[in-house]
Amino acid sequence: MFKTIIEDLQKTLKSNLPQIRFLLKKNPGIAYKEIGEIGKNVGKKYDIELLVNFPHEGKIENFEMYGKQDLSLIIDMERRRFPIDRNIIKKKAKEILGNVKVEDAYMYEDKEGARVIFSDNIQDKIDILPHSLHIWYEFTEPVTEFCEWLLENVYLMKESQD
Repeated sequence: MFKTIIEDLQKTLKSNLPQIRFLLKKNPGIAYKEIGEIGKNVGKKYDIELLVNFPHEGKIENFEMYGKQDLSLIIDMERRRFPIDRNIIKKKAKEILGNVKVEDAYMYEDKEGARVIFSDNIQDKIDILPHSLHIWYEFTEPVTEFCEWLLENVYLMKESQD
């Protein structure tokens, strides 16, 4: 499911790239808003809110990476707990991603979460919350595989069998 969503997003962003590049030159704020709208429209198809993020200055100019890093998937804002034990999620992260740091995160007000950190740079991470998934890292093959596993086993999203 994750792969389907990001491929759809990448294809849609690519088809709108000439307009985005034009807007970036004229008004970066409008370009950013347009990219956000594209993400939201793609997300609607999968019944999620899909946010395309540009966390660091200059990332918006890296057209090749659009839809290949820095995404937020808001699945269900009402959900406060994972449907499976958090330790299973943490174990699976290490199993698929290898040499990463995995820790509990956002553990307050009866909420739970986990964070995967890829390097000494705390900005290279995946935040896993019961209601949303935030990937602040490039979608390498292992990251994509892990996100696929999360969508199926944690967020209970399945590919529709049309």
